[in-house]
Amino acid sequence: MTDLTPFLDSPFKQFALVVEDLDASVRVWHECFGIGPWTAWRLGPGVLEDMTYLGKPVEFEFRHALAWQGEVQFELVQPISGPSIFADHLREHGPGLHHVGKYVADHPAAIQAVLAEGFTPIQSAHGFGAKGDGAFAYFTPPGAAGLIVELIEAPQVRIEPEFVYPPAAG
Repeated sequence: MTDLTPFLDSPFKQFALVVEDLDASVRVWHECFGIGPWTAWRLGPGVLEDMTYLGKPVEFEFRHALAWQGEVQFELVQPISGPSIFADHLREHGPGLHHVGKYVADHPAAIQAVLAEGFTPIQSAHGFGAKGDGAFAYFTPPGAAGLIVELIEAPQVRIEPEFVYPPAAG
């Protein structure tokens, strides 16, 4: 039996949606649902390292924005270029709910645990932190068709954001 402790030790914290227009989406989520402020980044070549998609090295680029409401983090993702699970979702299903994520204390151990349990890796990269740290890896669990799980290693310090919405007053 695999020790799933590195995976199970932390709760799911993130709900992510794929969107066609990140700028418009953060405005809607803030104005209609009161969620924000949103902090957005552009990630791709030049920031991310060791990008993979369906087991192969690739280059992809996306914009994403994060906002917290209580203990839940919302993420909006807009694919920009290259093959990605985000572009696949937009093409096959349109905008909408995409994945659930959890921050894990030991990213490599959590990955090994889920791989040993038969999870299929579908996309990953690392290096989005200001110190070159931070990693993400997406998986489909066995027997859970349509579900995507992200394992997240939070960076110590994020890179400068592309924007914050709404902008700080002052």
